[in-house]
Amino acid sequence: METTKVKYTFKDFSSDQEVKWCPGCGDYAILSAVQKALPEMDVKKEDFVFISGIGCSSRFPYYMDTYGFHGIHGRGLAIATGTKLANPNLSVWQITGDGDAMAIGGNHFIHAVRRNVDLNVILFNNEIYGLTKGQFSPTTKLGMKTKTSPEGQIQNPFNPGELVMGSKGRFFARVMDKNPKHMKEVFIQAEKFKGTSVVEALTNCVIFNDKVHDQFTQKDHQDDMLFLEHGKPMLFGKNKEYGLMLHGFKLIKVKLGENHVTIDDILVHDAHVEETGLGMMLVNAGMGDGLPRVFGVIRSVQEDTFEERMQAQVDNVRETSKFANLDELFASGETWEIE
Repeated sequence: METTKVKYTFKDFSSDQEVKWCPGCGDYAILSAVQKALPEMDVKKEDFVFISGIGCSSRFPYYMDTYGFHGIHGRGLAIATGTKLANPNLSVWQITGDGDAMAIGGNHFIHAVRRNVDLNVILFNNEIYGLTKGQFSPTTKLGMKTKTSPEGQIQNPFNPGELVMGSKGRFFARVMDKNPKHMKEVFIQAEKFKGTSVVEALTNCVIFNDKVHDQFTQKDHQDDMLFLEHGKPMLFGKNKEYGLMLHGFKLIKVKLGENHVTIDDILVHDAHVEETGLGMMLVNAGMGDGLPRVFGVIRSVQEDTFEERMQAQVDNVRETSKFANLDELFASGETWEIE
């Protein structure tokens, strides 16, 4: 029988629910980018599932016309993992924030990353608890004054990319709410990756942490932004006049034409390299070191997924077991009769 392939548009993924984020919130742009990316993923609409925990970002499933689940604080990844293992054909997306993922769900986050289940995580990072009115989160910058740190935050913040690398994560990318076109492209790459993909989305909280990412997200700060492309030189600046080089074990910013620097001296991005040393430098760049903040797919290294390894183990046990069924297993070995 001949079948017709359905061509979706972003409207097919927009629900009829009123979006209840603050006017000007960066989350709107992320929602729109996801809705525009999904029609280009070659996945049936009924195979998408969006799962969240608690926080402003976690209202996301209500705004998607797909299957969804609004879970409890920090436990979205546990639900997403179970969903994927129960039905590996689904495209599972976990929506979370810096507080939900890095604090309450921190343990779930690092273990989900190391397991490499085939699911996609979008981590909204506004460096604050917005839903609960402005407490500092695990990504809040050192020294920042918040409702719960009136004298300044005194704990070293997490860098989500560094945490993913340290947890043996295979895919990490960074995007920003001010560039929806780039976000859309990265979300598509994340879905194609087989394994756990983590996309950190820098988003602005207009109420409790306004302009937190402005240095790296405004058009007039192009010298502070580097957009990576696999196989291409790491160039940035308004006219691509700057680049990154290695000097010993450090990244340095150079200008083409100065000190005999040519395009051949500039690092070429390899997202598929197994070793994480340079990836660690890239996720940390731009933190007061004079280097640009790095965006795009920083790491994309394929490996067997958790569910592939699990299925292989099940198949092996079935082939080699001396028991044909559970009854034989239960009746084997020593048994007792209780009278």
